[in-house]
Amino acid sequence: MPVGTQGTVKTLGSEDLEALGFEQVLSNTYHLELRPGSERVERLGGLHRLMAWQRSILTDSGGYQVMSLADMNRIDDEGVTFKSHLDGSLMHLTPERSIQIQGRLGVDISMALDQCPPYPCSREQAAEAMERTHLWAPRNLAAARDGQAVFGIIQGGVHQDLRRESAEFIGSLPFAGIALGGVSVGEPTEMQRPVVEFTAPLMPADKVRYLMGVGHPGDILHAVAHGIDLFDCVLPTRMARHKVLYTLQGRVNAAAERWAEHAGLHDEECSFPATNRYSAAYIRHLFKAGEFLALRLASLHNLSFYARLMAEIRQAIELGTWPELAARYSRA
Repeated sequence: MPVGTQGTVKTLGSEDLEALGFEQVLSNTYHLELRPGSERVERLGGLHRLMAWQRSILTDSGGYQVMSLADMNRIDDEGVTFKSHLDGSLMHLTPERSIQIQGRLGVDISMALDQCPPYPCSREQAAEAMERTHLWAPRNLAAARDGQAVFGIIQGGVHQDLRRESAEFIGSLPFAGIALGGVSVGEPTEMQRPVVEFTAPLMPADKVRYLMGVGHPGDILHAVAHGIDLFDCVLPTRMARHKVLYTLQGRVNAAAERWAEHAGLHDEECSFPATNRYSAAYIRHLFKAGEFLALRLASLHNLSFYARLMAEIRQAIELGTWPELAARYSRA
């Protein structure tokens, strides 16, 4: 899923995402409730209509902001009180309110409000966040409208016993899908991947298994190999804004001097219809000149790369060509 936190994937329109073949985007409950507000979105016909996006939308619950805005919130068993990063006003977010906001937005998949612990944190902090996530889980389900699909979230930090306990508890509840949360929150890859390897097989095989916030190509391939189905990450567009393009030869700095007179593409194996008319030299020029088109072209390129990666993953699973696919993306 491309990340459209505030109802937009930065620099791109819904028609761009459709052309690239994406079927689902992610938006954020906390940010959309601050502006334009879920009641206004509902009056305008829902988030799909507001975004002019007729495919699927998943909304994060605000749980990630429990961690990322930790210096601006207060948390207890009832919920979280945020101090708005826009004007300092207070927002009290409970499991019930989070689900109600997502219901008013009219999205296809609502995430349960959870507590995402930071990295590093103590075992006691990880256990406390898991226990509060479990306390809130039934409240999320009880607040859902008829037909509102809610995904539960497994927590537990890097501790296998906590992850097992959380997977068993969340998996026992009637969620429409299950997410593995609290991963890719600052921990190194050598700590992230064992959590995925251990926890993914514990997630119900008859439900969508979603790994939240993980987006490096190698990490996606690793997670799919262990049973994960669904991903989101800001990396494709965030890296684009930092002049970084994904190629099969690795990530490249599109503003580097090496491209100044390069009339071709950055990688001839990464030729995409949305961007292949523009040379590496031209894109470098746009970045050096501070032109907004540079951000758009880089975002289109990176999302094209990711769309192809996911399509090739699906194909490799069907055809049994996984080793060849892993080798193809080994430098990406």
